[in-house]
Amino acid sequence: MSADSKQPQPPPDDRAAAPADTTSLLLSNARLTDGRAVDVRLGGGRIEAVGTAGSLAARGARVDLAGYLLLPAPAEPHAHADSALTADSPGPVAFTTEEVQRRATEAALLQLGHGATALRAQVRIGDVHGLGPLEAVLQARRSLRGLADLTAVAAPRLLTGAAGADGLAMLRDAVKMGAGVVGGCPDLDPDPTGYVEAVLEVAGEHGCPVDLHTDGDDPARLARLAAMAGGLRPGVTIGPCAGLSRLPSDQARRAADQLAAAGVTVVCLPQGGCAATELRGTAPVRLLRAAGVRVAAGGGALRDVSHPVGRGDPLEAAYLLASLSGLSPEEAYGAVSADARAAMGLPEVRVEAGFPAELLAVRGERLAGALSLAYSRIVVHRGRVVARTSAVREYCDSAAALDLPRQARPDSGGPAGPGAVRS
Repeated sequence: MSADSKQPQPPPDDRAAAPADTTSLLLSNARLTDGRAVDVRLGGGRIEAVGTAGSLAARGARVDLAGYLLLPAPAEPHAHADSALTADSPGPVAFTTEEVQRRATEAALLQLGHGATALRAQVRIGDVHGLGPLEAVLQARRSLRGLADLTAVAAPRLLTGAAGADGLAMLRDAVKMGAGVVGGCPDLDPDPTGYVEAVLEVAGEHGCPVDLHTDGDDPARLARLAAMAGGLRPGVTIGPCAGLSRLPSDQARRAADQLAAAGVTVVCLPQGGCAATELRGTAPVRLLRAAGVRVAAGGGALRDVSHPVGRGDPLEAAYLLASLSGLSPEEAYGAVSADARAAMGLPEVRVEAGFPAELLAVRGERLAGALSLAYSRIVVHRGRVVARTSAVREYCDSAAALDLPRQARPDSGGPAGPGAVRS
């Protein structure tokens, strides 16, 4: 069964990134969310063909995905690469170029193993560290070339007044160095509106996206932000906006309407907060979606002092949206995949011919089950397998476990052990 030629055509992928793998890869016997069992052939970094299971011949390597659900890969729209994995530091956190690069690379690989083939990382610039952390994250981006796409957000602390002059100059330098997005936290500046104006000015000069970190608990400030951001291309993203949930319902609805009219995307953090805000909670996802706001979900802090147990797992973020915010599994997964990619300016991904080969295979039959318990994962970036995670749960051989399903290890073909269940 070939892909329907009448389906909308995917947009071209014109990003400057690692060249696509030119070898062919066949993903066989995969399950799609609509229940179909399919073969998917990849080549040149894109999906070449999709057909019923057993209908496509392998032209190169083959990966058997029997027992796996095949999905568009998630993306991470709000990571903190420079401060990741610092919760257990015995003393002051080191921000040398070498240490930040190591942490950023390790964090990106951890998130890639979960399935995120593209990441947007907030990087604080200025203060005593200057542009050092940004240079380190850009070096990590280069080392990850071909494994994952990493984009840096330059986030100065101050941009207004005499103290902000250096920050503004440094923000412009950051863009010249290779920061793909400009942003920061206006809540921390003495003049939040002036901070936003400065960021938008730099974004306009260089034609780059804006990603602002705000709690969103001031409706007047949100209204001004929406008024200034309206119509800016390539677009404005804000988050985590947990403060919107603490506003009176009428004020929250009005703010949501203003953000929707301005085309502003909100990135919520279902797994917790991050360094720029001490308050926990999640943005009012259903209210924002009802108003027409695109809502994506990110991981936020990853085991730093503000959130020492962060996982950086997009499927956990989707699980929390489904279990706590009342989204359907499909809506929740869309927030970490299609909506996250759109927020990051990435091309759409579908399991259809012609679309980018950015895919995640998780063991399971249905999406709800995958969000609940998906340990085994296979990650495809630009047409090749870049990460695998395999988990086997074993029970002792007892009367209670006699009727448990048993699955063979794919590498040996033999039993996985007493009462073993691959998950």
